[in-house]
Amino acid sequence: MALLEVKNLTKYFPIKKGILSRTVGEVKAVDGVSFTLEKGETLGLVGESGCGKTTVGRSLLRLVEPTSGEVLFNGKDLLRMDKEELRRTRASLQIIFQDPFSSLDPRMSIGQIIAEPIRNHLRSSRSEIEERVAYLMERVGLHADQMNRYPHEFSGGQRQRIGIARALALNPLLIVCDEPVSALDVSIQAQVMNLLAQLQEQMNLSYLFIAHDLSVVEHISDRVAVMYLGRIVEVASDQELYEKPLHPYTRALLSAVPVPDPDFRKQRIILEGDVPSPLHPPSGCAFHTRCPSKKEFCSRERPELADVGNGHFVACHR
Repeated sequence: MALLEVKNLTKYFPIKKGILSRTVGEVKAVDGVSFTLEKGETLGLVGESGCGKTTVGRSLLRLVEPTSGEVLFNGKDLLRMDKEELRRTRASLQIIFQDPFSSLDPRMSIGQIIAEPIRNHLRSSRSEIEERVAYLMERVGLHADQMNRYPHEFSGGQRQRIGIARALALNPLLIVCDEPVSALDVSIQAQVMNLLAQLQEQMNLSYLFIAHDLSVVEHISDRVAVMYLGRIVEVASDQELYEKPLHPYTRALLSAVPVPDPDFRKQRIILEGDVPSPLHPPSGCAFHTRCPSKKEFCSRERPELADVGNGHFVACHR
């Protein structure tokens, strides 16, 4: 049984208007997303900004309430849990936020920030909590004697390490990494990525790694899912996806990844037009308005995610 199984997850944000706040439309941020995540596995979730990948991660944890679907964690549906059962289960589900500064309370010391989940979920003495905080700080590459400092006294990379320590406080099974390195310098990105990989190996963690940088995702992921306009259009192992992309959107994304070789000339695939609005998504295949290989029926029929062999799934009529 998979650690996490997501079935037809949707999240529509209502658009209200007028004095009576009548609902006049819906933004379809996530529109029927399904995937699985095994224990100890990293699933990369990639796509352009605004495709809904962050909303997927937050909906899994019910930081935003999904509109419909199922999220099975160890066989139990998170979306049907009451408040108390969800609170207990959340100890095994954590998140690392994209912005390492705004996700930390500036009025709390680092020790207080890391200790907060321990105080809320475990019955521990003050000395036990301090010992646990010191251990977590050392584990992510910080010094325990810094626990009385405040977030503004640290660099961006150090603040993200604090966020990682907080996520590890309760020994979770699954961590949603919401673009955890996108706000960091390239050299610091590599350090944080290596830290996440090391922690995964030592603690048998599972990651849902959300990012828009395909080179970063390739480095850490076992499998990769590509999202476009609220839907998953392709899923495959990292090697399979990068060597044999099948969906035209995936091929266009990969053609934009820079290659560190000045003599290599990659053929870019330039997509025409802009990403359609999730308020009024296109009928049929959502990508048909920009697809260089579209046919007439692509605008009428929505392709389902189909297995084409070797664990490779793609939603494309071609």
